[in-house]
This record gives sequence, C-alpha cells and structure tokens, in this order.
Amino acid sequence: MTTGESLRGGDAQVPNPSAVGLVAVIVAATDGEPRALTVQVAGQASGRGDGLPAGPLVPEHATLERGLRAWVEQQTHQRLGYVEQLYTFGDRDRRGDDPDGLHSLSVAYLALVREVRPAGLAEASWRNWYRYLPWEDWRAGRPASLDEIEPKLLAWAAEPADPKLRRRREDRLGLTFGPYGAAWNEERVLERYELLFEARLIPEAQGQSGEAAETEVTGHPMALDHRRVLATAIGRLRGKIKYRPVVFELMPPTFTLFQLQRTVEALSGTMLHKQNFRRLVAQQGLVEETDDVTSGTAGRPARLVRFRREVLLERPAPGFRLTPSRRV
Repeated sequence: MTTGESLRGGDAQVPNPSAVGLVAVIVAATDGEPRALTVQVAGQASGRGDGLPAGPLVPEHATLERGLRAWVEQQTHQRLGYVEQLYTFGDRDRRGDDPDGLHSLSVAYLALVREVRPAGLAEASWRNWYRYLPWEDWRAGRPASLDEIEPKLLAWAAEPADPKLRRRREDRLGLTFGPYGAAWNEERVLERYELLFEARLIPEAQGQSGEAAETEVTGHPMALDHRRVLATAIGRLRGKIKYRPVVFELMPPTFTLFQLQRTVEALSGTMLHKQNFRRLVAQQGLVEETDDVTSGTAGRPARLVRFRREVLLERPAPGFRLTPSRRV
C-alpha cells in the first residue's frame, strides 16, 4: 500500500506519500476455498489493479486497531471480528513506479471474518488467494507452476561468479522451494515470494504491478507491494492454526467435520488424512456435537458440531498439527 491512501469510489488516491497508513488482509473461507477481500487501487503509473483495502491513520482514532476497524466497517460494511497486527512495511520503493522512491510506512493487519458481500465500496471483490500465489496450493499435488518456476530459480542461483553468493542463493532456494529434495514448508510463503521478487520472476519486480498480465505460473499481480502483504498474512495464518484455534473464526456457528477439514486444507494448501484429522480434533477437544444434522443434501446426513470455547482454558496451544495425506 502507498501510505496516506484513502478509498474513494473504489480507487485508492495518494495525497500524501509520507503519511502512515493501514492495510488490511481480510480473510474468509467459503465452500472450502480461502478468500481475501480485494479492491481496485489507482495512483500508480501502470494504472489500476487488484489491491488490498487500505486507509489512512487519522488523529480521531485512539489506536491503530480502532482506526482499522472503523474505516473497514465504514467502507465495506464488513464488521471485523478477529484482528491481529502483521508487520510494518516501510521499504524504499514501496511506491512501485514512483521515480522518487520515497520511504512510506503502512501497518498491515490480518482480519478473519465470515464472508459477507461487501457493500458501500465500489469494485470490491472476494478473491481466492491462490489467484495471486498459485504455487502455494498443493491440495491437488505439486502445482504445475513449479515446473516452470524451479528451473528459472536454479539458473538464477547459479548466476553469481562468487561461490559464496552462489551458495547463499542455493541455501535460500533449498529452504523455500526445496528443489534439492527438502520438504516443502507451507509457512514460508513470504520467503518464497521475496525470492521470486529478487530473481525478477514476477511482474512487480519489473515495476509492472496491478495491470500486468496474469499467468498460471506467476499468478495475478497486485498493486504496489500488496502481494507481499498478502504473502505475509498467509504465512502467519498457516503457522497460527497449528497452535491457536483461529480457524473457527472463519466457520459458521455449526458445521460438519468435513467442512472444518476442507477449511484447514484450504488455508494450509495441503490435503489432510481424514481419519488422522478427526482423531486430532477429538484429542484436542476442539469441537462438541450438537443435536442437529445436515439436511437437504445428497448422501448420508452428517452430524453438526460447534467450537468448544472451553478449550482455550484447558490447553496452552490448541490447534491443528498438520499431517498431510501424502508427501508434499
């Protein structure tokens, strides 16, 4: 986000490049797919493109979080529940195509909601977050995009004449994309994005954010540095669901275990073994059965469950220790 942005008619304007702003990664899970609320952002040389909701920090707000909640609710009619601060972004050249390369600051937040169609904000849409980071979705096996990405990354790692620099690049590549046989770590989302940026394999590295062409390999670009912010949020959430029951912030009051598993798989980008998942849920005491069952669907009715809030007092780290159904 370019700081000092405000949303007017769906476009982010840039009146003050030195102001502090707020940017929100608002996440929902619908029909087993992870979604982020996006808006159309303007104010860059390449025109308009997908971005994240952003707004200014104004003196009327006593805290950053109150300011975030206020303008998100005002602009999108979306009331935020769970909110946590992600990171403060302040790197040079955060303004993309701005030749002055001014420093600017924005404080990014992660918010979890049950999806509601946004109202009051023009051109806002819920988008599957794998639209922007397709290499992160392993639910159907190894993503096809990696077949093109990895050879280019290997060539980039082999470029330097300095053996120490080559080794550093190879080490980073091994830790993030694992081309040398290392296991895929689903939490290293930001590190993978930054490696692709440094290797200049995505449009944002070429100063072509927002309107650059979408491909199955590099995904859909985002305005300014918003894909980096999104990658930060995904990595944080993937780590947090392992030790905190935040996934239930995305679930309806009652749901089936199948719906819960699909949501966890959607967030983590991995397929999970059904029986192992259900055994973990039971061992952790995360849910309790209700007297209701699903209706109006084909097949055998399933028991509806709900989140047991007592687990927050019973266990120091209640969450999902992910065990993929196959090696990824």
